[in-house]
Amino acid sequence: MPSPNGYSINSAPLDESEDSEPLIENDAVHPQCCSARLNLAVLMFLGFSVVYGLRVNLSVAMVAMVNTTETEPAQNTSVISACPMPAGSENTSDFFPQPAGIPQYPWDSETQGWLQGAFFFGYLCTQIPAGYLSGHYGGSVFMGLGVLGTAALTVLTPLAASMGAYWLFALRALEGFGEGVTFPAMMSLWARWAPPLERSRLMTLSGSGASFGAFVALPLSGYICQTLGWPAVFYLCGGTGCLWSVFWFAFASDDPRTNRRISKKEKDYIINAIGSQGTSHGWSVPVLPMVLSVPLWSIIITQMCSNWSYYTMLTSLPTYMNDIMHFDIKSNGFLSAVPYLGALFFSTLSGVAADSLIERKVFSITVVRKLFTLIGLLSGAAFLVAVSYAGCSHILTVTFLTLSATIGGMTAAGVYMNQIDIAPRYAGLLLGITNTFGTIPGVVAPIATGYFTEDRTMAGWRKVFWVAAGINVVGAIIFTIFSSGTIQPWAVVKDDVAEAEIDGSHSNST
Repeated sequence: MPSPNGYSINSAPLDESEDSEPLIENDAVHPQCCSARLNLAVLMFLGFSVVYGLRVNLSVAMVAMVNTTETEPAQNTSVISACPMPAGSENTSDFFPQPAGIPQYPWDSETQGWLQGAFFFGYLCTQIPAGYLSGHYGGSVFMGLGVLGTAALTVLTPLAASMGAYWLFALRALEGFGEGVTFPAMMSLWARWAPPLERSRLMTLSGSGASFGAFVALPLSGYICQTLGWPAVFYLCGGTGCLWSVFWFAFASDDPRTNRRISKKEKDYIINAIGSQGTSHGWSVPVLPMVLSVPLWSIIITQMCSNWSYYTMLTSLPTYMNDIMHFDIKSNGFLSAVPYLGALFFSTLSGVAADSLIERKVFSITVVRKLFTLIGLLSGAAFLVAVSYAGCSHILTVTFLTLSATIGGMTAAGVYMNQIDIAPRYAGLLLGITNTFGTIPGVVAPIATGYFTEDRTMAGWRKVFWVAAGINVVGAIIFTIFSSGTIQPWAVVKDDVAEAEIDGSHSNST
């Protein structure tokens, strides 16, 4: 449907130049402040904060759950600390006593790696089905049920741990199974809610809840572990997720057309701006063209590369802060969270900057996505290498880790929203596909880290950071060469082509 003052940016262009696509006129744009779409973004922000709190709580709690006096490497009769112990402390910083009655377990480094990666085994399974079904039915129900189910299972974590490592592995995999629907559901929702010129800022705002969740959950989990005991972490995080789901089901909707609180002016603006690409893709999808799509494969490979370093930090950073830097559990949680604060602000600002560059036609969508991805991945890689040579300097280590995650947040306005650029109608399904592949590092990286760091030495961790940096560079190169920001031919339906032809004939006759 053409807009009154122009026509949809999602209409099929009459030529191949994306820069020739007409944009919505400024006087047709509905203000974003206090709008229904901004409210949805804020609600998603809080939802992903909860989601990542549920995901990372085990990373910190693991330090308190494990009795490290029983898990020292068997091949060394005397383990020498990689870094000197803090002044005034005894050689017990790796052991965190819990309140009376709180159990601790003799899990070695390899077992901990498997438990950290268990979540992603389940997370892999639901990405594509969730993307497909949310694209057909709408994403609000999938988003709500995904968070609610994961939160309810999180409450059972202490029980599963008491039954043994295998039970805890199975529970974490089930949590991943539930949480796997959330990101594809988000993308399907924004395909129907986000006007093209606001995609970057709305999606980075909602997605930055992940960084905020990690920033809050990591230090808070450390504090709770030391004061109330590690089981309380899972009870509180799970309860928060259940509470959020109540608000989500009360206020969220699949589409502007079905929202009870949206104004008619805003509804018309969103529908006209998105055009026919904001409707359901139905049961039929162009599977073979997707499989053969080079831009789609560039997103898949780059997201896998970027996620390796992200998941390495997300799951293993508290262990590094404990085993190598010897921070107490409260400081450990806070300092492990600092990088995510920088990522939160940088990813949100990057979304605003990306939209501004596109709206002002400074760069095309393709160039903007490549630029933000290239800077984010290469800068992140450089600072990860710097961490490996920071030695035992607490200040340098935290600074480099923070800079790596902060500047790496620029990729939120690059590769992580490129699916909606190349195929808005199928954005949820594409995110399910790319996130399925992108989750593989979440399974492999913690396990690889466990193998690299069995001896708890600086040399082992240096391998961890170098591998993550090298994989980042590979992803940056591939995305720069092969990605695209234009709607792909297989994503254009007949209605779009007919609409573009009609608009073109009208413009030629005037």
